[in-house]
Amino acid sequence: MIRVRIVKAKKLSKKKKIFLQLFAVLLALVLTGIFILFMGHNPIEVYVSMVSGSFGTGHRISETIVKTIPLVIAGLGIGVAFKMKFWNIGGEGQMLMGGFGAALIALNFTNLPGVLLMPIMIIVGILFGGIWALIAGILKAKFKTNETIITLMLNYIALKWITYLQYQRWKDPASLGFPKIANFGDNAILPKLFGIHIGWIIALVLVIAVHVFLNYTKKGYEISVLGESENTAKYAGMNVKKLILLTTFISGGLVGLAGAIQASAVANTLSIQLTSNVGNTAIIVSWLSGLNATWTLVVSVAFAVLIQGASYIQTAFQIPQAAADIIQSTILFCVLGCQFFLQYRMVFEFSAKTKMETNMTERGETYGN
Repeated sequence: MIRVRIVKAKKLSKKKKIFLQLFAVLLALVLTGIFILFMGHNPIEVYVSMVSGSFGTGHRISETIVKTIPLVIAGLGIGVAFKMKFWNIGGEGQMLMGGFGAALIALNFTNLPGVLLMPIMIIVGILFGGIWALIAGILKAKFKTNETIITLMLNYIALKWITYLQYQRWKDPASLGFPKIANFGDNAILPKLFGIHIGWIIALVLVIAVHVFLNYTKKGYEISVLGESENTAKYAGMNVKKLILLTTFISGGLVGLAGAIQASAVANTLSIQLTSNVGNTAIIVSWLSGLNATWTLVVSVAFAVLIQGASYIQTAFQIPQAAADIIQSTILFCVLGCQFFLQYRMVFEFSAKTKMETNMTERGETYGN
């Protein structure tokens, strides 16, 4: 009888980690290459076009950076919660609520100057995203509920709330019956720097801030300790409940900020399509980055290239969106699989027959009949 157990792997050397990661990328390219061949295209040409679609022109570079910004900010937010082993799966809902907070200010204070309106939109977006995550934090701290389920269910509540606003409460009368919320005024749209909205500056500042917070502050150290062992945190005199509430608010606030920026600078309004699945993708970004703020930036750029490149080849090679999604998902599957083997290994155990099997064999019977 063969049994397979999954056990924690020994710490790999840096060379072995790099080799395994490169192998995962190579495997992904081979598998997607076979799929592309079946569609009748040259894999090399498709891969080159994906890179060209991301960096080939100034406009494409701008689009890639624009797609990177929410991934970085949301990935940082998710990473803060994951550092405490609080599994925040509610990025979609927190982004929507952050966008809702920004829209609430933008649509109701249209006469305010941009220099005053924009900061208020950002702050309210952070507050709404943070409060939305804090709901799960309160339930976790007081009743030990499963945060994975709570944050996931809150996604659906947020989505239905924005759907209600878009189709009824905030439906723009000037949209000729189309379910759409009115566009923000010019004073509610983030300004641009070098042709890209200033969200890229906010993202870079947050990368540094989160890195410093998690690695060089007392609260950051406490979050790490709590993530490793709640008993150790209690023994060290840490207020576990308050720490859970603070961490979940920071996590949701960062994700809500991503939603507010998307609503203001990209969509220029609020809609159910605001997140473009960034809230879910940020979970993968955070995990692949090893909860490291600097690597969150690097992984976010890689994801943005993948998304932008996949979008480009749909037009360049007339590849259906479903096929482009398969290419993306195959690459992600291989990379995520690599992360599994970096942390765990499979142990095969060969055991002798059980006593029942032995007795049945002696009587000439077949096991299982």
